[in-house]
Amino acid sequence: MSPLQVSEIAITVSARRSSRFSKPWSCPRVVKRQAAVFRARGNPARRQRLEGFCLLNCDRTCGLNLSPFVSKGTHLVSESDLETALDSVRARAAGSVEGIFGPASMTWRIDREAVIFLGAGRALLLQLAHPWVATAVAEHSRTFADPIGRFHRTFDVVFTMVFGSLDCALAAARRLHHRHATIVGRLTEAIGPFGSGSPYCANEAAALRWVHATLIETAFIVHDLILPPLSVEERERYWAESRLYGALFGLTSADLPADWDSFAAYNAAMMQSDTLSVSAAAREVAGQIFAGRRPWLRPPRWYQALSAQLLPDRLRMGFGFAFDERDRKAAERALARIRRVYPKIPTRLRYVGPYQEAQARLRGKPQLGCATRCLNRAWIGRPELDDRWNR
Repeated sequence: MSPLQVSEIAITVSARRSSRFSKPWSCPRVVKRQAAVFRARGNPARRQRLEGFCLLNCDRTCGLNLSPFVSKGTHLVSESDLETALDSVRARAAGSVEGIFGPASMTWRIDREAVIFLGAGRALLLQLAHPWVATAVAEHSRTFADPIGRFHRTFDVVFTMVFGSLDCALAAARRLHHRHATIVGRLTEAIGPFGSGSPYCANEAAALRWVHATLIETAFIVHDLILPPLSVEERERYWAESRLYGALFGLTSADLPADWDSFAAYNAAMMQSDTLSVSAAAREVAGQIFAGRRPWLRPPRWYQALSAQLLPDRLRMGFGFAFDERDRKAAERALARIRRVYPKIPTRLRYVGPYQEAQARLRGKPQLGCATRCLNRAWIGRPELDDRWNR
């Protein structure tokens, strides 16, 4: 969750300049072909041919050839893949008003808690440890130029998917996929199993699976650090719903672990794999985020200490965090205070605004109270979620 869903902090980044066009989607051939793909929704065979053109001929459009992905068997999530996944989401959704998960879900129960944001630093660092994600953020993100705007745009997408109506959630998933389609490039250094100059793409299934995993596992860890731990049965329910959440990125059942134990095993294997190798780009991005370009945006020392504490030793060392006894004590004192205070906070303040808006929607009350509107401004930069995703 998920902060992000902070992805999205990592992969829900807006595209910057490419070498040939001011923005990748401003390339006339790309715009024309993407429009044709959209019009061909009712003709699956034609749409698949058009999508193949867009993926395999990027060397003639945006200056990048993605054919190595296909030749090596790497799975790029196409628009048709996404639409197939969204069909399965619609079939299993709680309802048109309730949205994908609904009020009885574990996803709502966990993601409504503002304290889950404590894990945003951990989730982001784990995502940056993947060289593709780190390079994509370094080359395409506007996080440093507009950090507050980036935060709001990220959580707008995340909370629309989780707490929005069904149509809005699916529309947000489509917009996110189209945005990711512009995030392509080449690694600038050899790192881990990836060679210098090898291509990356934000819509590649393995990279999406890792970002999805960091969000789900981090939300679970933070929840159990602060609130009563989930039972075995609740963990399984949460993971089953998380697989549905993964479908919003175009991931299929075959792309994701089948149950919680398999999910835990996948995470453990990734933590030890050289696929997670902290690059120079990752260290630079992490340093800028935790140092803060503006003093009032700099995370407190205890937050950096907590984020570092929740990382595996080798990744903590890779990022260059000097995690000493002082840092450990700072993190532990902060956790102790939060555990003592957070459960006593009124739910009107403790639960995120979009969750409270979803509850008002279920009660048939379109007019939001002042507190909910203020919380929404804090989380998504606007007083309410709306139908902007369907425009």
